[in-house]
Amino acid sequence: MPAMPTISSKTTFPKQLCGLFKNPWKTDCACVSRRGNGIMASWNRYGSRMRELKMYTFVFLVCLVPVLQAAVKVSPLIEKVSEHKDFKKLLRTRTNVLVLYTKSATSGDSKLKLLSDVAQVIKGQGTIAWVNCGDLEGRKLCKKVKVDPSSKSDGADLLHYKDGTFHTEYNRPATYKSMVAFLKDPTGAPLWEENPEAKDVVHVETEKDFRKLLKREERPILMMFFAPWCGVCKRMQPVFQQAATETKGTYVLAGMNVHPAEFDGLKQEYNVKGYPTFCYFEKGKFLHHYENYGGTAKDIADWMKNPQPPQPKAPEVQWSETDSPVFHLTDDSLDGFLEEHPSALVMFYAPWCGHCKKMKPEYDEAAEYLNKDKNSPGVLAAVDTTIHKAVGERFKISGFPTVKYFEKGEEKFTLPHLRSKDKIIEFLQNPQAPPPPEQSWEDKPSSVSHLGMEDFREALKKKKHALVMFYAPWCPHCKNAVPHFTTAADLFKEDRKIAYAAVDCTKGPNQELCKQEGVEGYPTFNYYNYGKFAEKYNGERGEAGFIGFMRSLRGRDQGKRKEEL
Repeated sequence: MPAMPTISSKTTFPKQLCGLFKNPWKTDCACVSRRGNGIMASWNRYGSRMRELKMYTFVFLVCLVPVLQAAVKVSPLIEKVSEHKDFKKLLRTRTNVLVLYTKSATSGDSKLKLLSDVAQVIKGQGTIAWVNCGDLEGRKLCKKVKVDPSSKSDGADLLHYKDGTFHTEYNRPATYKSMVAFLKDPTGAPLWEENPEAKDVVHVETEKDFRKLLKREERPILMMFFAPWCGVCKRMQPVFQQAATETKGTYVLAGMNVHPAEFDGLKQEYNVKGYPTFCYFEKGKFLHHYENYGGTAKDIADWMKNPQPPQPKAPEVQWSETDSPVFHLTDDSLDGFLEEHPSALVMFYAPWCGHCKKMKPEYDEAAEYLNKDKNSPGVLAAVDTTIHKAVGERFKISGFPTVKYFEKGEEKFTLPHLRSKDKIIEFLQNPQAPPPPEQSWEDKPSSVSHLGMEDFREALKKKKHALVMFYAPWCPHCKNAVPHFTTAADLFKEDRKIAYAAVDCTKGPNQELCKQEGVEGYPTFNYYNYGKFAEKYNGERGEAGFIGFMRSLRGRDQGKRKEEL
């Protein structure tokens, strides 16, 4: 503890100090008492009183130091709001705002400390504000917005505002991870570990934690590698957590979100090519994959008692080798067939294509009617262009399935809308040109750079910050994101260091590019720095998210320049 300062007869004390100790000597304050022109009274008269003053000063300092040390350092990224007009402006200019209301300057200290850390991560994607309802202006504001944090046990209330209006009370766990996840996607589902029914699942966050688990755990482990957006994962989580509870103490069931790019090495190590992927470990060693994706909690528990590798799948029978009424054509037979049949629909497909598999039963049923009726208005045929590539190249097939109508051997129309039995039969009864196709995103004027295999690397090398959207034209989520992504690109069009780019993954040459860039679903957003992949963008898919992300990068650039100066 620092030594007390020496107080001499010439020491002058501020008047406030006398007021602070309420002048226990009931006399004029010697430290400020003046006679005539301000002659200082001698401190020697008050020697005993001065010792008391030292004691009071010492006690005061001892009490004050802990208070000063306990003060929370609030991040400058947290906006302090006290006036109603400033509050309204904040909601008008920001689309994703979390506001902490406190009953006093100190009642929200623990939350302010946590929110200061959260603010660093969500900068550019969301805003955190603080209203102290204990001071004069803050009290007026809280009254106007009808918020009373004193009604809460901890004297603090967290409310979220979206697009200028109240959205919801924040009632998820007050943890760094949960708050960051909420602000990145305020309408999204809570994290898996927030579900109380998942308490028996071991939730693994980092690769380091994963390695530690394998090293220390003696019991067998079944690890579920998943992605938060994956539908199959969401369907399996309740089953998995029930199995974790039923096998608790005997086995360990763990979950880990490995979608972020930082886990690409881990995914490669354990052959994670889709979500979810289940890996079984004994004494730290990987042994098998578990692949019963439709299983129950009992199925998982039973499998854990006697884990076996997945049985090899029987090869899928080719469509052309089934008892299909469709005419299956080849490179050599197509032209002759079209000469014999003046009205024909031909489906160009790939065996692995999900949309093709979905359409096959409808096409077969329509063929059962059309191909066996002597008075049929037309016939149905199909070509596997992964085998008969010459036909695919000749008719420029770039996506599957592609349905074309031929009349007297000549191609007349491409018909993307024909997918059901009834529509197919209806068309052949009265073949008409399809409605004009909707103008593609690539053909619409905008500031988005549409790239392909041939120019992707070269174009991105020139840009310090590039956000790339990998998409499929038919994808509903992509269609929803397009106008917002385009608006963001238009906003930054004058900045030569910034690019918003897009890649259509359904185009032939681009399919390999999308695979190289780790695209597993649509849309996928990747951020590149001078052509090098930096991170996956998992933020909000609206204008605010796309714009805020780029602004945060520019803000970092400006911060670095200031440091250099």
